[in-house]
Amino acid sequence: MAAGVRKVNLDRGISAAKQALMSERVKPADCRTMAEVRRGVDRLDEEIVARIGERFRYMDAAARIKPDRGAVRDEDRKAQVLANVARHAEAVGAPAAQVLDLYERLIEASIAYEFVRFDDTRKS
Repeated sequence: MAAGVRKVNLDRGISAAKQALMSERVKPADCRTMAEVRRGVDRLDEEIVARIGERFRYMDAAARIKPDRGAVRDEDRKAQVLANVARHAEAVGAPAAQVLDLYERLIEASIAYEFVRFDDTRKS
């Protein structure tokens, strides 16, 4: 390394920025203004979208790994995921019916996406 050049850890800066954003979020029970509610919802939406993106990267992997197109739709696995989600929703006090509705749509969107990615990975 050249003299006088300092190595910078960018991950530490990102981590600090994330912590700063998280500290802005007030717990729902402690919210006193709509601005606090909206800020909390916006922060959660950022996290949720990041997790959905990660979930779709797993769909990319599934499309790459599955041996044939018929394996993309797996109703047994879908039922297992929905059962897991219902259990998790109950455990955290979330409205299970609404969470299951969201997940039904998320799973179907994931399957549709996986079909496209499966076909894309097999094109000549």
